[in-house]
Amino acid sequence: MTVPAGPDAARQAPPTLLAVAHGTRDAEGVAVTEALVAGVRALRPGLRVERCFLDLVAPSLPEALAGLNGEVVLVPLLLGAGYHVRADIPGALAAAPHLRVRVARVLGPDPLLAEALADRLADAGWRAGDGPVVLAAAGSTDPGANAGTAAMASLLREHLPGGDEVVPAHLCAAGPTPAAAVAALRSEGHARVAVAEYLLSPGYFARSATRSGACLTSAPLGTHDALARLVMRRYDKARGAGRQPRGLLTRSGRIT
Repeated sequence: MTVPAGPDAARQAPPTLLAVAHGTRDAEGVAVTEALVAGVRALRPGLRVERCFLDLVAPSLPEALAGLNGEVVLVPLLLGAGYHVRADIPGALAAAPHLRVRVARVLGPDPLLAEALADRLADAGWRAGDGPVVLAAAGSTDPGANAGTAAMASLLREHLPGGDEVVPAHLCAAGPTPAAAVAALRSEGHARVAVAEYLLSPGYFARSATRSGACLTSAPLGTHDALARLVMRRYDKARGAGRQPRGLLTRSGRIT
């Protein structure tokens, strides 16, 4: 049942934005996450924006949820919808019945990420017509998450001037690896092959991507301003406008 808004509804604070990152032992990777969250705060002054991590770094998701009240929009700072989205996040939310939580869609795939990836390639020295690009994602045992990488490769190809070929690859859990993709393109006669890191921050996977044998490797997406805009887009869509969006946690602990 929908409760009519009272006269003070317009003055109520908007739901807290809780950004949930994967977590890494790499200090630079954590710093990049903090900088991204700071960029989100700068886009929406007055909005409460908190951050937490799914692994390795504090605060954890359960710790962050325990410190919040009222309405929350949880935005996963994840490029693909794998195990964390299917299991870890719903499990943590089911243990926080004191909150009304809406869960936004993961960041990828999205045209804004294609914009950021293209800029990172240009920063690394790639130019239109240089040759094919291997899109290096972390990889997942979830076929749906890997399908998202393939969709992102198509979006990047559409965004790149000249429409150079973009081949999806995965650094673990699925093939081909970036090194195998680079080698296959070279065997087809491409003298120059670039690797675009479809990763949010520096760390083990980012370092692995640089050893793929490409002519150049772009940096992780990091603090590109398109990322902060995308986080806010996910928040606004999940929050909705006068309707219950998908991703509302019910008292039974189920995400609808």
